[in-house]
Amino acid sequence: MDEKMVKEIKETVIFLLISIVVVFALNSGLKVALHTDSPLVIVVSGSMEPVFHRGDVVLLKGVTPNEIRIGDVVVYKRPFTKYPIIHRVRGIEEYNGEKCFVIWGDNNFIHDFYPTPEGEIPCVPGSAIEAKALLVFPKIGYIPMEIKEKLGLA
Repeated sequence: MDEKMVKEIKETVIFLLISIVVVFALNSGLKVALHTDSPLVIVVSGSMEPVFHRGDVVLLKGVTPNEIRIGDVVVYKRPFTKYPIIHRVRGIEEYNGEKCFVIWGDNNFIHDFYPTPEGEIPCVPGSAIEAKALLVFPKIGYIPMEIKEKLGLA
């Protein structure tokens, strides 16, 4: 190998290492600043179209149930599902003494049901909600999402 090629390889490796460190630092900083373990999520379904599309990346902020308002787009974990769900709050109720949110995707025709030991309920308990959407970055997550799906990792 000539000197020029060795220099290019070194520069490429240094660039990749710096990129990895920057991405890790940015993600860690966002976790702290936005009070959530997952500050960035990739939209994997069309349930929120036309607001969010498959492959969009959404910036999230951790919230308490008291900070959630009708119209907010929130992320919650539903038992027995692989991915968190990102849908819009349409109503606020109470279930077993806890705030419970009537939620459904903008492209869906019915509200989300939430499984409990007593059966499904027509609202999502506040304790299941992890964050709310702040900002969307269109389509930047499409390629990583497709790669994961093709490799069977999604």
